[in-house]
Amino acid sequence: MDYQSILENIYREIKPFEKEGRQASYIPALANVNPDQFGVFLSTLSGEEYSLGNYDTKFSIQSISKVFSLAICLSVMEQDELWTRIGKEPSGSAFNSLVQLEYEHGKPRNPFINAGALVMADILISKLENPQEFYIAFLRELCGNDAVSYSPEVASSEQGCSYLNASIAYLLKHHGNLHNDVNDVLHFYCMMCSVEMSCKDLSRAFLAFARSSEPFNHAGVSLSVSKVKRINAIMQTCGFYDEAGDFSFLVGLPGKSGVGGGIVAIYPSKYSIAVWSPRLNEKGNSIMGMKALELFTTETSESIF
Repeated sequence: MDYQSILENIYREIKPFEKEGRQASYIPALANVNPDQFGVFLSTLSGEEYSLGNYDTKFSIQSISKVFSLAICLSVMEQDELWTRIGKEPSGSAFNSLVQLEYEHGKPRNPFINAGALVMADILISKLENPQEFYIAFLRELCGNDAVSYSPEVASSEQGCSYLNASIAYLLKHHGNLHNDVNDVLHFYCMMCSVEMSCKDLSRAFLAFARSSEPFNHAGVSLSVSKVKRINAIMQTCGFYDEAGDFSFLVGLPGKSGVGGGIVAIYPSKYSIAVWSPRLNEKGNSIMGMKALELFTTETSESIF
């Protein structure tokens, strides 16, 4: 299949949407990003790579980081133990909802909403001797780029206005679902969200999840085939907050988005694809990224369904 021509055709088709939406403004460092950028990178398990636009520009991965956190958590603790603290259901609510967390007595609906990610940060602080160093080493090995790192500027900017996340963390603490100091958990959470990667980095990193018929073993993180498939299942049902149903319907691939404008998706046993465009819709997902992936699976007929 001529993926390069398909990507070029898709870019021409989505050009009319390039001025719709706006970058995340509630995190000051993200509000300063040039919104008029678009990149895409496709990596196949057979070793082929295809790219377009700003595919090598680094951006803040934000909630895409939660997939990596989940992988590490499933490696350092038993599944039953993890799922007693975090659920596996789509939220149907905003990713930073306090109401849902209170209603469900401090158990986050899934790992990819902010409450679930804060619990995972708490777990990693408890289970790892140097969680910040372990986490970045894991990402660097996955994507094969030792230059991948945290952005102190973005982390500081995010933590400086993380009043809602702090409220979520204290509510988790109130219900006994946060074991470490709230400030330590918030700091580590913001550091993970601040990691900067390019479409190329993300696409290469997610090939490990696309290789779902083989055991996962990278930088000290070991997962069975069963656990990798479960991560992919949660990406399918929960990867796009309260727009997860639309993404499944329109795109039909497991994936994860972030408010930095990035989206990464996988076709199990075939490829991973990452897109980036900072302008977001009202749900916090990249407008051009969503449209590009919808057209990609339509033109290639490569939805998992």
